[in-house]
Amino acid sequence: MDDQEVSLESVREYFAVKAPDITIIEASTSTATVELAAKAHGVAPGQIAKTLSLKVGDQVILVVVRGDARLDNAKLRQAFGNKARMLDAESVQRLTGHPVGGVCPFGLATDLPVYCDESIKAFDIVLPAAGDIHTAVRIAPARMAELTGARWVDVIKSQDTAESADPVS
Repeated sequence: MDDQEVSLESVREYFAVKAPDITIIEASTSTATVELAAKAHGVAPGQIAKTLSLKVGDQVILVVVRGDARLDNAKLRQAFGNKARMLDAESVQRLTGHPVGGVCPFGLATDLPVYCDESIKAFDIVLPAAGDIHTAVRIAPARMAELTGARWVDVIKSQDTAESADPVS
């Protein structure tokens, strides 16, 4: 099995144990970006729940945000007490067990703290990836937070300024 198959299998096993009612959706096209995922699943980009892998101080965390959101450095610093930076693809794969484009808070290779941004509560159902660049699940934000033990935070730029926002550096 290659890394993506192992990743997808870890997510399948996770749901088989913790939420057998949730079905992994496998798309025929790549869903590795928010735009591709929204198109493949027929939803607005905001409804795609992207999982970001960040290093804050010495700790690696996962933050799930709406797909059309940009992180706010000041809010991140306030929420976590330190500057945050994105992990490189190799570190993401090693620590989560998932490839970039398929990262999700389920079936992780390492026990990482998960945070969900308040912004995803705007939707009844969100679609995070499921361990592969062709997969997703449909899940209520509150249920995702409950299953992953996530804490709620406010770390994105307000929606009216999201388009011109700078990414986390």
